[in-house]
Amino acid sequence: MYQFSNIRQLQADLKSGKTSCQSLTEQAIASIAQKKQLNAFLEVFENSARELAKKTDEKIKAGTAGKLAGVIIGLKDNICYKGHKVSASSKILQGFESLYSATVVEKLLAEDAIIIGRLNCDEFAMGSSNENSAYGNVLNPLDEKRVPGGSSGGSAAAVAADLCHVTLGSDTGGSVRQPASFTGTVGIKPTYGRVSRYGLIAYSSSLDQIGPITKNVEDMALVLEVISGHDKNDNTSSSQKVENYSEALKENKTYKISYIKECVENEGLDPEVKAAFLKQIETLKSQGHSVEAISFPYLEYLVPTYYVITTAEASSNLSRYAGIHYGYRSPNATDLESTYKKSRSEGFGKEVKRRIMLGTFVLSAGYYDAYYAKGQKVRRIIHEKTREIFKNYDFILTPSTPGTAFEFGKNSADPIKMYLEDIFTVQAPLAGIPAISVPCGIHSNGMPMGLQLMTDYFEESKLLNLAARVKA
Repeated sequence: MYQFSNIRQLQADLKSGKTSCQSLTEQAIASIAQKKQLNAFLEVFENSARELAKKTDEKIKAGTAGKLAGVIIGLKDNICYKGHKVSASSKILQGFESLYSATVVEKLLAEDAIIIGRLNCDEFAMGSSNENSAYGNVLNPLDEKRVPGGSSGGSAAAVAADLCHVTLGSDTGGSVRQPASFTGTVGIKPTYGRVSRYGLIAYSSSLDQIGPITKNVEDMALVLEVISGHDKNDNTSSSQKVENYSEALKENKTYKISYIKECVENEGLDPEVKAAFLKQIETLKSQGHSVEAISFPYLEYLVPTYYVITTAEASSNLSRYAGIHYGYRSPNATDLESTYKKSRSEGFGKEVKRRIMLGTFVLSAGYYDAYYAKGQKVRRIIHEKTREIFKNYDFILTPSTPGTAFEFGKNSADPIKMYLEDIFTVQAPLAGIPAISVPCGIHSNGMPMGLQLMTDYFEESKLLNLAARVKA
């Protein structure tokens, strides 16, 4: 069995004939079947993956293979791939087959990546534990009694369990970084607009970003390089030049780093996570970096602001799923009105319905100014205050999450407790800045802990450069 370490080594082994794309694909298909209890994959694209593998082997022999030749990649089940099913892990999109591919998928295929299947997630990317999927929980491969994080739980679990080499997830409030922290993998939320959202099923359009999950920072740099860039199909995508992220890893720079003291002093922070975080600060100082505590007094406003904005946008985005044109239609419907009501009531899960109702409430005539308009004003303050920090510092550091992966059912009965899992990760999307979670140690319970690095707009090169120096 081939042991994957990184993409660079994989491609050297493919070139030398030590392994082949077809062999790697068969190994991935077998591994997914062997570990099906994890419920990470909703579907394996066996036929199309085998075809891609065969073509890529031919390209490698001809010397014409792309940057990601032989790299086996899984897609979160909210990223469209033409001719393949996509459901956002919801019953409401049951049986729906995508008519086109997301721009990120086109870019991966152009560089000869092998797309192996679609990955389970919280329904419509709403959740922090992967307990909200219509198709059952994803188990954390490091401890199957614990959650893998969410909403990109299947994406993180698949990389951690060696079911594929790389996955794509989506991050609205931490949905790539939090599961990366829970599974000991690397997860990034790029700058808003750095990666095209075309072909991503929308949750909250002003915050959603596609981001990879990888085994290491080196692979992250390469994959991010491939999927980034302007897209004429997405007006929110940036035309700013994509840097050579892989080359940036080689630079040996020292930085001025800040950390938010309110995060470290937060009473909800696990003591061992705090100790690991402080240890990383000392390591960074020993590398020659300057690290200073700063105050960010808006920590308690981050989660409420995030949920006011995201639920409002979700109630609008999800209004299109009505059982009329595609997806689930209730067999109990008798007329147009009952088709709408029953299809949506039966097709959406509990958490999605909760957020649609919250969003409809904050957008309603009597409450719009009190909630949504005020939420947007607070978002502007968070954005401005975060950007102000970068006038004096290169980075903001926080723990990725307040604790390690929790056991199933621990937080699911209390939505507020679950929402607070996002306390450290929502600042980056609200400010539109890039953020990455990298492993920074192992807790006494055996689970990994994550360190989050944030930096200014389009400074992904710098972000990856520092992330590569963090040692777990």
